[in-house]
Amino acid sequence: MTTTLRARPAALTLTPSAEARIASLMKDAPADAIGVKLSTPRRGCSGLAYSVDYISSANPMDEKVATPGGDLYIDGPSLLYLIGSRMDWVEDDFTAGFVFNNPNAKGSCGCGESFTV
Repeated sequence: MTTTLRARPAALTLTPSAEARIASLMKDAPADAIGVKLSTPRRGCSGLAYSVDYISSANPMDEKVATPGGDLYIDGPSLLYLIGSRMDWVEDDFTAGFVFNNPNAKGSCGCGESFTV
């Protein structure tokens, strides 16, 4: 009997705009940066926030998402909060930033800076 492994779905999907922003970040990254890392530190009114930072070394517990312009690493402990999410980059006349459509979020604060699961 042969076992066929099914491809594991991505923990997070990125829009073309988010991929382009990662490429832009990596183009201007510090010399030792190997990618950017998405994490959900505890902060804000609702408990968790999204954070994207440069990293210079990979943690084996992190999920690596290869994009055309550079690698995105998802913090291992944050994966449970992010599975099934969509990451976008949005710019308008007043603000620019990553926007997350997270099906796991049960609520968020009024300013939109933090969320709860």
